[in-house]
Amino acid sequence: MAALGKGRYIGKMTSKGQTTVPKEVRDFLGLAEGTQVEWVLDEGKATVKPRTLRAVDLAGMLGPSPVGHVTVEEMNESIGDAIVERFERAVRR
Repeated sequence: MAALGKGRYIGKMTSKGQTTVPKEVRDFLGLAEGTQVEWVLDEGKATVKPRTLRAVDLAGMLGPSPVGHVTVEEMNESIGDAIVERFERAVRR
């Protein structure tokens, strides 16, 4: 990704309120078709930025845990056990 210096980049609004993001800006921000953007209004100025997922946005996506509340330590232990089991299976082949 090339560095984008300060500058002015012009887009055009359609009658439906859609706008074209200049190619230089799309490339700099890594915007692709379907990327959501967030508009922030503050004291007469608008800022537009890519909308990226945060961990909190994913909370509850899979529904409740089938085993109830699990601590980080318990998760780490389960992951370690799974790694050991996978390694032992690979060595037996």
